[in-house]
Amino acid sequence: MTLENSPRILRGKEFAAQIRSQAAAEVQKITAAGGRQPKLVAVLVGDDPASQTYVGSKTKACQEAGLAGEALLLPAETSKDHLAGKIRELNEDDAVDGILVQLPLPGHLPEREILSLVQPEKDVDGFHAANVGGLWLGEEALTPATPTGVIEMLRLAEISLQGLHAVIVGRSNIVGKPMAALLLERNCTVTICHSRTRDLPAVCREADLLVAAVGRPAMVTEDYVKEGAVVIDVGINRITNAAEVERLFPGNEKRQAGFAKRGSTLVGDVDYTRVAPHCSAITPVPGGVGPLTVAQLLINTVTASRRRQGL
Repeated sequence: MTLENSPRILRGKEFAAQIRSQAAAEVQKITAAGGRQPKLVAVLVGDDPASQTYVGSKTKACQEAGLAGEALLLPAETSKDHLAGKIRELNEDDAVDGILVQLPLPGHLPEREILSLVQPEKDVDGFHAANVGGLWLGEEALTPATPTGVIEMLRLAEISLQGLHAVIVGRSNIVGKPMAALLLERNCTVTICHSRTRDLPAVCREADLLVAAVGRPAMVTEDYVKEGAVVIDVGINRITNAAEVERLFPGNEKRQAGFAKRGSTLVGDVDYTRVAPHCSAITPVPGGVGPLTVAQLLINTVTASRRRQGL
């Protein structure tokens, strides 16, 4: 097969549907065995529109898969003590299996401190220090939904990770670091890059699997990619500049029409138009990694419920 212009497009929606079906099947097994319906509660502080959309999609996905999904909505001026009290109530509620605190929180609320209040066994985001430690030690732990969803997508796509050199651009606690741990667990050789990495393109060109999770639109160009690499684009960036849209998507009438209608378009951290012809497989933005996060969150909630119910 010639790689030029013929990459495999890894569409997250298709893989997410399989993961959601798996979650629904697990819920049926739990209830058939006499167990309680798994339940997720999403805590949203403030009225950020994007956060409201995310929380709505998570609770809806729960309900569609047979889980109980609820949102706890709190005003933006909620104090740290009041929020902490609400989280303690959810910790003590035996009917609740999963708790997630939607980020970002309003500026007056300390994120790390708030996240640490969620019981590790209910921390379906995998952000608690106990779960982070468990991941790196190879012990039983709930792991962050986005990188775990990527791993599951690669498994479903039958892309073997054994022995690959994986390069991750970005060292966040939400994606970059847990992604490294998950790939190490699957026998990859892992390099984590960041803003101070010397000759970043050269390091990235060594990758069999390149994961971009840095939050800079179209930063990864063809100079970063080895021929035949698998490229996973975790970035979601909104562009509002017409000239930049034209540069990144020349001749793409669908993109141009969407931009003209909405005044913006979403792009990843990868310059998809120029990088895709050099890949064996690549995720698009939108429609790539994004749908996997919510789907994997369902699995995490089911997993938490099974463990809590001793099933």
